Amino acid sequence: MTTQPIQRRLAAILAADVEGYSRLMNEDEDATVAAWQAARTDVIRPKIAEHSGRIVKHTGDGFLAEFATVSDAVRCAVGMQTNFMERNADVDPLRRLNFRMGINFGEITADEDDIHGDGVNIAARLEGLADAPGICVTSHVYDQTHKKVECAFEDMGEHKVKNIAEPIHVYRILCGTKALASAASGGAEKPSIAVLPFTNMSADPEQEFFADGLSEDILTALSKFGELFVISRNSTFTYKGKAVKAKEVAADLGVRYVVEGSVRKAGNRVRVTVQLIDGKADRHVWAERYDRDLEDIFAIQDEITTAIVATLPGRVEADRQEIARQKRTENLEAYELVLAGKVLHHRSRREDNAQALALLERAIAMDPQYAHARAWRGCVIGQAWIYGWLEMDPDEAFREAEAEMQRALALDENDADIHRLLAAIYIARENFRRARRHQVKAVELNPNYDLNVVQMGELLTWMGEADEGIEWIKKAMKLNPFHPPRFWSHLGLANFVARHYEDAIDAFVQMDPMGAMQHACVAACHAYLDEPEDAARQAATVLKRAPDFTVNKHMAMHHYMRDEDREHHRQGLLNAGLPAGEG
Repeated sequence: MTTQPIQRRLAAILAADVEGYSRLMNEDEDATVAAWQAARTDVIRPKIAEHSGRIVKHTGDGFLAEFATVSDAVRCAVGMQTNFMERNADVDPLRRLNFRMGINFGEITADEDDIHGDGVNIAARLEGLADAPGICVTSHVYDQTHKKVECAFEDMGEHKVKNIAEPIHVYRILCGTKALASAASGGAEKPSIAVLPFTNMSADPEQEFFADGLSEDILTALSKFGELFVISRNSTFTYKGKAVKAKEVAADLGVRYVVEGSVRKAGNRVRVTVQLIDGKADRHVWAERYDRDLEDIFAIQDEITTAIVATLPGRVEADRQEIARQKRTENLEAYELVLAGKVLHHRSRREDNAQALALLERAIAMDPQYAHARAWRGCVIGQAWIYGWLEMDPDEAFREAEAEMQRALALDENDADIHRLLAAIYIARENFRRARRHQVKAVELNPNYDLNVVQMGELLTWMGEADEGIEWIKKAMKLNPFHPPRFWSHLGLANFVARHYEDAIDAFVQMDPMGAMQHACVAACHAYLDEPEDAARQAATVLKRAPDFTVNKHMAMHHYMRDEDREHHRQGLLNAGLPAGEG
């Protein structure tokens, strides 16, 4: 038998896989296999051949390809992703084949059947860093292609990856349908934008909520355009009351554009000034002042939103503007009550929660058809239940929150908050079919809202699809770089359910301080890692923080769909030495 000589050469390597492939196979194996075969036949093979590449091998849920030039590899990846997203347009979001891709240029070792080496390993690690649908590349690829191909690159900084000694400087290609399509044809990048909280210029400090509410409504309206990457409210409101420059904000949040403005309300008049700034170039793109009767506030919001979208590269189609409009009340006082109630709700304090509920109930009394007011009343009731602030029976609270949400849904089925909150209610009730339906709808209506995205990750974790849940939670963290600490807890639990115990510990310890619930999960992780001393130390911390802690009480707060996930969690706590409690 003749042994083929081993070759070493430089090559551009493209590694790709399908996000959530295991879940897709588990739900409908025949349909998933058929879709994967069609993707190979209709897109992958033709595109790779078109760009003078070759498929080295298929990897079950992905493939590895090599190209003679880096430009060919990038153009091929962009072309494939564009085709995939066009094919996915009419497919249920949870049934789509969404690809992650990584491209590296480096030395490989080739034998007769395969290619090996760090050049291949780095491409595979880049694939893992990409959000699906997305493409990540090394700085070597960026250096050789950013002046040759018309793609939108975003600097992600250096990343330390498994089994690679030195950190890798990573860039990603922005991957919205419009962004990739325009990149392939020489167009502009997908616009990314942050809306800073508007400054209250009124003499009355009580009108602070009006300025906050106006900026939040504009942000929410922009978020409903899938062609925009919009940073969440929770990130942008960290700048409230601070003197910051748009260029610094853009750099901190990783966006191109920044919206800032001010509101002056006096009597029945309101003056709103707003400006759109190109943070990268540090220049004003557009500015406007609205001096109107207060009754025109909704028209002002629509005009601001439309004007901003119209000035950004890759103008959004006119028919999408309807998506950015919600059904609103004609009662201005009711609208102001809802704004004030939402601000109080965000403070997460018992007395503020009670005041918020009273304001929202006044708004509903003024306009019983005001869907958003009903949705937020349900949200405030849900918050009170979670924190134990309600005097009513918990089951009664659930029924009341659900009923209010259903009334809101009947009034406005296109309010993303209503669907998100209904999904949360049904998760708590462990009605996963309904929870999933409303969660998917929430993400479709507002794909850039970090709370929608992170809750999708939570839901998938509860349903036993923790690996995919991890990806959604990480996406929410990127949407909101200043995300609340609880996002780390969601990520830790998802990794624990996925049996990634070390990653789970790494996530939980990012919370400072951790609560008893997080210490309990860390204890279970150490138990499964056969680290009894660490498990015992964490268990002792749990009992010090919560002397009445029992495994049975702890498990009552978790909503697993699969018995094996519930038993896995329970057994881990028992293995760590935590008391079972009464059955």
